[in-house]
Amino acid sequence: MAERATIKTMFFTIPTLMTWSRIVAIPLIIGVYYLESLSVETQNLIATVMFVLFAWTDWLDGYLARKLNQTSAFGAFLDPVADKFLVCAALLILVHMNRVHVLIALVIIGREIAISSLREWMAQIGAGKSVAVHMVGKLKTTVQMVAIPFLLYDGVLFGALDTRDWGAVLIVLAAILTIWSMVYYMQKALPEIRARVK
Repeated sequence: MAERATIKTMFFTIPTLMTWSRIVAIPLIIGVYYLESLSVETQNLIATVMFVLFAWTDWLDGYLARKLNQTSAFGAFLDPVADKFLVCAALLILVHMNRVHVLIALVIIGREIAISSLREWMAQIGAGKSVAVHMVGKLKTTVQMVAIPFLLYDGVLFGALDTRDWGAVLIVLAAILTIWSMVYYMQKALPEIRARVK
């Protein structure tokens, strides 16, 4: 009984529910583009606002988990998974709408799969700190999280800022940083990989 209560608490804390919301957001954002009663501009605006709000929960759930003392191993596992699902889904939407080249999406999504697998393996052999989040990875994420809503909006902000042009530049920059960060993490893991191969 106590174990069931613990599992329930782990799954339904406020921070964890906010993390789950990023996964729930995916079909909602996709669904916006199937509402034919809305103009493309309105679809873009709603999808952009939804992406920004749900992406913001990434910071908020971490803050609340620490503030409310509701951190958990499950929450630590689910948080990056939810982030990657949301980003990958948004990229696939943008590829489908011809706003992002498929090669860029493959680079970003492929890196997420590769580094996530690398981190899991490194954690299993007790060397997880070797591939801890680095500034390059954080910069990549920041650029990526600005580029995606710009490309979703696909219009002019404040009468001067063309989000399509800026988004196109930023997503290419995000792809470059993605490759850079992947090389960095692979270099950090290389000594462990060599030791295990011998």
